[in-house]
Amino acid sequence: DALTMDSKILGMERKFAIYLPPGYEYSQRSYPVLYLLHGAGDDQTGWVQFGEVQRIADKAFEDGTATPMIIVMPDANTGQRGYFNDIKNEWRYEDFFFEELMPYVESQYRIKSVKKYRAISGLSMGGGGTYFYAMHRPDLFSSACPLSASLRQLEVIDIEKIKSVKWFFDCGDDDFLYEGNSLVHIAMKKKEIPHEFRIRDGAHNWTYWRASLPEVLGFISQTFHQ
Repeated sequence: DALTMDSKILGMERKFAIYLPPGYEYSQRSYPVLYLLHGAGDDQTGWVQFGEVQRIADKAFEDGTATPMIIVMPDANTGQRGYFNDIKNEWRYEDFFFEELMPYVESQYRIKSVKKYRAISGLSMGGGGTYFYAMHRPDLFSSACPLSASLRQLEVIDIEKIKSVKWFFDCGDDDFLYEGNSLVHIAMKKKEIPHEFRIRDGAHNWTYWRASLPEVLGFISQTFHQ
């Protein structure tokens, strides 16, 4: 969870964590990829340490509820916090993600570098990142799963392109971000953008997100297979 790469765009070394599925080192095959984004106050270690990504993914792949995939977890809490370019365009994290991080990891690991086999998910601030990354670049992701996402109202650039992404929203009924998620759900319904929307018992915490992750892995696996 402390791998590094150089970023010319951000002018610094950037950390990331990576999960490789069981048998990766012995196989020759290429794998689908999930970009998994952390929330505010965490870094690339959040999903590893608190989200128990290794245990949950290993189990999902072993019992067949998800297809083996590589999971990439970037750090968005160094230099500045967040997944976006700033207003002055002096800090360009989103450009770094698409122009440097993705090409780098997809060249270093046996990743199927096509839309069909690429998914994105994240929690809270990372849920907002998931939502807007898939909105901005629907050509890159087959599915997007914002969890307890920090969302603003729907900004749809091209509805037909947005429909090419399979959407899965999940937010707890006691989560302080419940309303924003519900408003986006209603707006998407009105615009007839297909999506899954889950409200479960729970709050804005790791107990909730650990329960969400197996659902996410199953959902994106179905999309990989379609």
